[in-house]
Amino acid sequence: MAFIIEVFTSLFNNIIAKPEFFLAILVFVGYVLLKKSFLESLSGALKAAIGYMILQTGSSGMVQGFNPMLNGLLAKFNLSAAVIDSNFGFAAANEAIVAIGESLSSTMFVLLIGFTVNILLVLFKNITKVRTLYTTGHIMVKQAGFITWMVFFALPEFRNATGIMIIGILIGLYWAVFSNLTVEATQNLTGGERVFAVGHAQMAGIWLTDKIAHLFGKEEDDIDSIKLSKNFKVLSDNIFGTSIVMLIMFGTLLVVLGPETMAEFDPGYNPSLAFISYIITKSLSFVVNFIILQTGVRMFVTEITESFNGISDRLLKGAIPAVDCAATFGFASSNTVIIGFLFGFLGQLLAIGALVLFGSPILIISGFVPLFFDNSTLAIYANKRGGRKAAMIIPFFSGIVQVLLGAVGVVMFGLADLGGWYGNLDVSTVWLAFGALMKQFSVVGIGLVVIFMLVIPQLQYTRNKEGYF
Repeated sequence: MAFIIEVFTSLFNNIIAKPEFFLAILVFVGYVLLKKSFLESLSGALKAAIGYMILQTGSSGMVQGFNPMLNGLLAKFNLSAAVIDSNFGFAAANEAIVAIGESLSSTMFVLLIGFTVNILLVLFKNITKVRTLYTTGHIMVKQAGFITWMVFFALPEFRNATGIMIIGILIGLYWAVFSNLTVEATQNLTGGERVFAVGHAQMAGIWLTDKIAHLFGKEEDDIDSIKLSKNFKVLSDNIFGTSIVMLIMFGTLLVVLGPETMAEFDPGYNPSLAFISYIITKSLSFVVNFIILQTGVRMFVTEITESFNGISDRLLKGAIPAVDCAATFGFASSNTVIIGFLFGFLGQLLAIGALVLFGSPILIISGFVPLFFDNSTLAIYANKRGGRKAAMIIPFFSGIVQVLLGAVGVVMFGLADLGGWYGNLDVSTVWLAFGALMKQFSVVGIGLVVIFMLVIPQLQYTRNKEGYF
């Protein structure tokens, strides 16, 4: 068993946890199965890998640009709060696992079991009705660690090998079943083509958005259809509009924090530079990284779209890759993405204000990952199905939910003193409900969660037997 884990650890660290390599292999195999030449297959694989690396460069650049401001905010105002962000939540969960005397290596066992469960569910799709293979390795690592803590906390009697097996099955079901929920929504987004599904941490939110967005408006009244007067026409330019929003949002925050705070928390701060120049550079760097991210999206989505036909036709018949939610950014304008970010931020601010007003013992601080990636992704799907009103309303309420249920989760799972909660929408809704069930009903709760997830794809299939596969 130790040898198997060692082999899997090496495989995971070098391939699966590096989505660029994993997707490159999938693209290469797909092209080979389509009888492309070796050089054509290699070319496609390299383009997919480079495209995903470009995406990650832009994504990590945005996160790293925001984190010094977040840390500076906590320090300057001496805030004792929980940050709702996957990075902070993962760190808090790891600290909690170590504090109870458990090894962090248990996460690797969970990953092995979970990924195996996902593959088996796809292999036996005629029975399970699951079509999606979750390929977002870096997200898998964080989710496995955080969910391990949730189950360990809810069910202390399962802090053993049996518990690790249970967690692996639960997380594998979640990856397979909830990414499968995004297939039709993403098909609507991409114009009828089953290019990919989403494998991230707002998959239930994507499904719900696709179902309810039409209630808020008409799809033809989308963000790009807004008619501006001649004087304001320039605002429809993606780069200009995004730049103005970032200058206002980040510029205001940086002015509040001041040069002394940023000099302490931002390694890239240059004291010889005027603070106004620093503010402009810092704000516009977000726009630069966003454009980089979109460039990468276009590259790897193009390759995986064509090549995965080979895998879905000949290897894992009907399989669809579930990729990072940022892949959806190639199917909307920058303005839509920023609208989601902005209205999600407003929703979070309102909820944080309510916590302060009503004397909540837990203060929540916004984290960048759910704030941007959850709410921008929901805005894209909402705009496609319900126009600009839906693209504003749904992220706004998502922001409220992220904060209020994040505060509940921090208390319920003992992470208040460790300062972090995995703030993405699925964790603060779906997994919060799962955790409450398991905490309340123990083994029966686990059984209910498993049955619930197994039933979901069956219901999906029942509603669309003709076109499901």
